[in-house]
Amino acid sequence: MATAFLTSSFILGSSSDSGHALPFLCSNKKLRSRHRARYRNPTGFHAFCQSKTEEKQIRRYSPFLEGASVDGTASLVPDDWQAVPDIWRSSSEKYGDLVALTDPYHDPPSSLTYKQLEKEILDFSEGLRIVGVQPEEKIALFADNSCRWLVADQGIMATGAINVVRGSRSSVEELLQIYHHSDSVAIAVDSPELFNRISEEFCSKAVMKFVVLLWGEKSSLVSDGKIPIFNYKEILDLGRKSCKSMADSDDGRKYSMYEAINSDDIATVVYTSGTSGNPKGVMLTHRNLLHQIKNLGDIVPAVGGDKFLSMLPPWHCYERASEYFAFTRGIEQFYTTVRKLKADLRQYQPDFVISVPLVYETLYSGIHKQISSSSTVLKLITLAFIRISLAYMEFKRIYEAGISGGGNLPSHVDKFFEAIGIKLLNGYGLTETSPVVAARHPSCNVLGSVGHPIRHTEFKVVDSETGEVLQPGLSGIVKVRGPQVMKGYYKNPGATEQVLDEDGWLNTGDIGWIAPHHSIGRSRRCGGVVVLEGRAKDTIVLSTGENVEPVELEEAASRSSLIQQIVVIGQDQRRLGAIIVPNKEEALLAAKNLSLVDIDASDLSKETMKSLLSQDLQKWTSSCSFQIGRILIVDEPFTIDNGLMTLTMKIRRDRVVARYKEQINNLFK
Repeated sequence: MATAFLTSSFILGSSSDSGHALPFLCSNKKLRSRHRARYRNPTGFHAFCQSKTEEKQIRRYSPFLEGASVDGTASLVPDDWQAVPDIWRSSSEKYGDLVALTDPYHDPPSSLTYKQLEKEILDFSEGLRIVGVQPEEKIALFADNSCRWLVADQGIMATGAINVVRGSRSSVEELLQIYHHSDSVAIAVDSPELFNRISEEFCSKAVMKFVVLLWGEKSSLVSDGKIPIFNYKEILDLGRKSCKSMADSDDGRKYSMYEAINSDDIATVVYTSGTSGNPKGVMLTHRNLLHQIKNLGDIVPAVGGDKFLSMLPPWHCYERASEYFAFTRGIEQFYTTVRKLKADLRQYQPDFVISVPLVYETLYSGIHKQISSSSTVLKLITLAFIRISLAYMEFKRIYEAGISGGGNLPSHVDKFFEAIGIKLLNGYGLTETSPVVAARHPSCNVLGSVGHPIRHTEFKVVDSETGEVLQPGLSGIVKVRGPQVMKGYYKNPGATEQVLDEDGWLNTGDIGWIAPHHSIGRSRRCGGVVVLEGRAKDTIVLSTGENVEPVELEEAASRSSLIQQIVVIGQDQRRLGAIIVPNKEEALLAAKNLSLVDIDASDLSKETMKSLLSQDLQKWTSSCSFQIGRILIVDEPFTIDNGLMTLTMKIRRDRVVARYKEQINNLFK
């Protein structure tokens, strides 16, 4: 997985996407009102009130955000933040009337200042309490990127509840599985279209206290009326009235017991992508996310008034952490889409774009397409200058002893942006690390690396078999430790034990090495940078951010009589590919049966072999979640003798990829 920041002068990115079982995590105790009365008010929607005879209810709150109204807490510095929503009071006080966000493509279009954004989060949070949200409950947030997603996300957190996030493009089955596995009790959805798509399954198979509709009208919903449904404005109105009532009277406080959110409380559960296996819900605490908010400034030099263009899905961990950080710097965020990106780059001229490498590949292709459509003279001149610049930068890297290694971004894209004067500051992270653990810096932009560890983060490389810590320069399994490392996988202690040990080291599942330190010489500034070489585990992460388990495709393809062996490839690429060892006899027979060759033919041309294999591959894998594009045909089988199979007859995926590295690079060009 990879994400990136694009600025007018440089691009920053991070690629994304446990030993001892961690103690669990969130309390099993359910905090529920025992004498809650429900009524229907004149506006036609459900609300809840509390009987004055009821015992005091726990009211969890964000200590800095709501501290002034609860206990008179004065302004705090960022080091005193205890919960993610605390940042909004700081930003409101510091940036007040500056525009925080602009969301032009939703109906209605929205623009909020920092003061207005803080107030909207407070009102939404209070509205959720009114409709029955309790501390530590899970609220599913199934929606796409928008200003209302941000308000809902922070409103849920500010109540002490935990949001469970996913995008609207996920299948109904996946959303229902996440809802059930996470023990969610209610749901916030993006639009009437999403609600209508999932309503039949959810209403019949899930228990929901209520539904919140972020965009659109309730009149567009297909509902049996049995579940309370609130639109965004209704939640805000409920919260606004309650906040006013509490400000005017002390009655509300008499029946509540206030309890501040702790930094180690779970803020969100983010489910990792995948096509098979049990779901893995990554539990991130407020402390995890606050580490990113407080330290991303070392690599992202954002200042008040800078413009951010936001387009990634907000459940993408880097988008989310980067947004939180950016709003502490007084930036103005513009929401866009892939379709609108080109126009919005021209209109808003942003200083930063939070994105995945696929966008830069698209920009790269777009620039080349524009060059190709130019006049012959202009095209020749432009290409000549680019070639000269590429050659110059290559010699410069060699002179400065720069590191060459694998990264999440295609090397030709990395080098191209460097050649045209835009620094590409690649980085590295996982959902399990909130996500950033390393990034390249403007002062040490070593192509092929993912940069130095960010502040308070440790790296080590260990032998995959013995676990022995390896010296710098030696390749092995990359492990990381720091305040951003997750608390564990929700309800999955076994999976947690596999990646997180009792000393807090997370096994990233990646293969890499750490550059040695040199006190003198041209490479002395490269010491300590991290270089990645690939995935130790089988999961393939496409440049779109999608995770693919190749076993499903390989097992399906192996049913073909024409395929002897297959390894699915595509790490950090736009599409999947495959390395195939063909069954030549069966392929020749099939070609004869189809009259593609003469009956006495003894061999097949490369073109005929590739055509046959591609058609058969498509036939056998058509029902799989992902499809294979380009294929690389190799003659030598994977065997124990040539080191491409283990003693237990399993293909050594990493060694196969390493053996055919050059051919793979050419395949995806």
